[in-house]
Amino acid sequence: MSSRMRPNQSNTKIAGPAVTAQSAAADNLMMHRSLSLAQAGDVLVVTCPNETSGAQWGDVAARYALKKGLAGVVIHGSIRDTDMLREIGSAAWSTHVSPRHPDKQGHGTVNAPIVCDGVLVNPGDLIMADGDGVICIDKNRAPAVVELALTRMNKENELAQMIANGQMPWDLSGASQCYKALGIEELNQACDD
Repeated sequence: MSSRMRPNQSNTKIAGPAVTAQSAAADNLMMHRSLSLAQAGDVLVVTCPNETSGAQWGDVAARYALKKGLAGVVIHGSIRDTDMLREIGSAAWSTHVSPRHPDKQGHGTVNAPIVCDGVLVNPGDLIMADGDGVICIDKNRAPAVVELALTRMNKENELAQMIANGQMPWDLSGASQCYKALGIEELNQACDD
């Protein structure tokens, strides 16, 4: 998802299958229905067409989600009660923060495909989020993608150890070879000489 999707608190990571909701503007009825259906380990993914019209998520829903064991929530729209969400440890990502209270009367969809911050999310897709942002992995491709990610993580751990042992990222990353291939002439003098 885009860089607008930000975590409410630092040092938080989640992963789990998506349970989706599309809410009407200024309304979070569909969010509450999807929350009632979600299971432990799920990630609630909610989109609202008018992002700042009314908060989709706050401390009451978060307390229930924590009791159920949800992994977290991703909101294309507003959340509120952000201080309390941090205090109780609710893992929440959103595109906006707003104190506006929503209605609970609008139509929408639950556990159907939605577009959240420009990304198609199907129920059951793997949602992963951390301080860098949120990604959605198609549920049918998730095992292969996770395997590739673990391979990359192991490689980066090896690189970190090599750097700790004194090697330079300039050489380890291949940057030195790329630089050499450009044929850049280096001058060992100041620009004003």
